[in-house]
Amino acid sequence: MGDDDLLAFRQQWKKELERTKEVKKQSSDGRPGLSGADGGGSGRSGDAGGTGGEAAGLETAEEPQYVSIAAGLLDGRSSPLLERIAEERTRRKRRSEGGGGEQKCSGPRQRRRSSLIDQLIQDLNETNDIPFFDVELPYELALKIFQFLSKADLGRCAQVSKSWRMLAEDEVLWYRLCLEEGYQSGASVSDSPCWKSTLRDCYNTEKTVKYNWKNRVGSVSHLQYELGKVLCDVSSCDGLVIAGYTSGDIRLWDTLHWDSGALKAAHTIRDDFPPPHVSFVRVCETVASAVYENGCVDVWSTEVGLEPIHHYQHLQRVHALDLSIDGPVLATASGLEVRVDSPDDGGYWKSRCITQLAKPVDGVLVVPGKRVLPLVLAWAGESVSMLDSSWNEDEEEQNEGARLLHYVYGQPVTCLDVTACRAALGVKSCGWGMNDGGNKVKVYSLETRQPELSLGNSPGDFTCINLRDAPPHLLVCGNKDRRVRVFDLRTGTSVVSLYAHHLGVTTVQADDWKIVSGGGEGLVSVWEMRMGTKLWEMHNRHPVRHIRFNASTLVTANIPDEKNPRGACITDDDLTAHRRHRGVICYYDFSMDSSTQDHVLPICRSNYSETSGYNYNIGLAMPYDTLADPRSSGL
Repeated sequence: MGDDDLLAFRQQWKKELERTKEVKKQSSDGRPGLSGADGGGSGRSGDAGGTGGEAAGLETAEEPQYVSIAAGLLDGRSSPLLERIAEERTRRKRRSEGGGGEQKCSGPRQRRRSSLIDQLIQDLNETNDIPFFDVELPYELALKIFQFLSKADLGRCAQVSKSWRMLAEDEVLWYRLCLEEGYQSGASVSDSPCWKSTLRDCYNTEKTVKYNWKNRVGSVSHLQYELGKVLCDVSSCDGLVIAGYTSGDIRLWDTLHWDSGALKAAHTIRDDFPPPHVSFVRVCETVASAVYENGCVDVWSTEVGLEPIHHYQHLQRVHALDLSIDGPVLATASGLEVRVDSPDDGGYWKSRCITQLAKPVDGVLVVPGKRVLPLVLAWAGESVSMLDSSWNEDEEEQNEGARLLHYVYGQPVTCLDVTACRAALGVKSCGWGMNDGGNKVKVYSLETRQPELSLGNSPGDFTCINLRDAPPHLLVCGNKDRRVRVFDLRTGTSVVSLYAHHLGVTTVQADDWKIVSGGGEGLVSVWEMRMGTKLWEMHNRHPVRHIRFNASTLVTANIPDEKNPRGACITDDDLTAHRRHRGVICYYDFSMDSSTQDHVLPICRSNYSETSGYNYNIGLAMPYDTLADPRSSGL
């Protein structure tokens, strides 16, 4: 409300108060005249009139409490102080003890005084009904105090009184607690009728899923593409899994709706024979990309259709591919060249940056986060460079030293991971560098381009680092010395060291309570971080090259190193690979209840009465599901 509106409201309020006083004065002056005109009862009426005049004069001299409160509000003062609250309580007590005659006398007068000011004072009295020890606070102020309490404290406060229980169960408080705990992100207050029940349901669901994780309870699905070809690469995000094969086919699965489809490649128009193998695949929520052995790069939209929306080709074989998880930003590396592509405001893809490095590029990573221009990290040999599309070729020589993030002669980089503000890279110490304590993990700040931490002291090479998906203060990495290590970035010390895989760790991911690791021997292991114990494991004959999990699902991929195996028979000239040579993609869903009928294996659901069928449907001598109840048979 502006100053002019506030001034007009105060003037209208003063007029209302003056009009109320005039009505009181007229009613007090007219009562004795009416009583004097009445015959026979003049003396008694006169006495009553005199008494009424004295009462009216007393009420005018001692103006009502709500009038003083209103006058204070008009003068710009704040809400009533403790003295006014005490006076209000005394007045209410005195009015309740006055009796019925006085209430009958003041009843018509109270009805005549009903106006805007009475309604306002009534609302003020209702809002000042929350008792805080010896004072009464407005509801909004009490709610502001309760926002600093935890769930347990709110439960204790709800047992104090009815008013405190009403305040402790306010929807705004429990809505804020849901957001702070990470549940129902993006929801509004009106999306749930009871946020306290919603938070309780989320806790129960999380507890059930955690129990299923620890005991391997849930459903397991194999994502297979039966064309007899070998799996080359796998990538996944929330709800999507993409895989590339030696036949040149690209398969995309939607795990939320269990819909799958084959993405068409742009080079199939030229009818290349034999079709090139798939080298790398990547997927995010909006786009998917794939790189082939002939240097072709295709980009598809996961929302529009199966035809490529962008295509280009390198002159040499592509050695690295990465796709941003926050937006459609694609980075590829071929030989000495690094190329970054992204769509413009109109949706048309174009090249943002093409840079030549001094050595062949080993890998690229797109820095996550929303940026006007994409930022890419590329490592080649001993150096790690930051590539920004805002630099042009004229400034390339001047910014050569500024965009170099890491370089140590004789210590090549073996692995790298990046977040929005940090980069962690595994450094291999060779020769004289081994005297410095062995191989280490270097942590750099992307803002200052200065090293922050130096972690680890291992004789083996670091093979994988996960900084992006780990908790904010933790870094998890795998090594060729068969160990999985978790480092605390706040102290720079190792908090967990697990002897995991005897052929070395190939991929790893962790959250706040568990670690999932994969090894070169094909073993997927799930560990509890606090106790350092193995919960369960799954084995396949090929190395584990991909692991990604969220709260309730896990995707693993065992990708064979040999892409051109022989057939099932040694004399078979058909190069169609046997099932055991193709690789496998496993999808675990721990939110499912394995005790339901839909998740019982077919071999356990069958009554085995059929004479022929699937070769795995072996009839048992006495199937357990056809056993008679001993009590019903009289045994």
